[in-house]
Amino acid sequence: MASVAAGYLPILLFLGVALLLSTAFVFLPMIAARFTGAHKPSPEKLTEYECGFPAFEDSRSQFDVRFYLVAILFIIFDLEAAFLFPWAVSLGKEADGGIGWAGWIAMMIFLAELVLGYIYAWKKGALEWE
Repeated sequence: MASVAAGYLPILLFLGVALLLSTAFVFLPMIAARFTGAHKPSPEKLTEYECGFPAFEDSRSQFDVRFYLVAILFIIFDLEAAFLFPWAVSLGKEADGGIGWAGWIAMMIFLAELVLGYIYAWKKGALEWE
């Protein structure tokens, strides 16, 4: 039974060191800022800064649905590009360790589905912004 517990000792040591380092990386900069004088709040430091001017609306205001639609479409077509790069690298003859014709046909089906989705979004007017 002692040998089983001894097998977990390196994992516990690793977790302990990770917890200690992560705690140090969070709290040591805050402590150093207090001692070096970097922590001196002033009205200028406490203002919002995003676009260079104060917020003119409530930050919890609702966005237009079209914003979310464009964002989702961007993610979909961005993922398409993310799938194309590893596919292009692994494409080759099956004898050389590539994916061969089966991989090529599967990617063409995938691209055809994405093109159909793109055409559908275009026809529905999802890509138009007023």
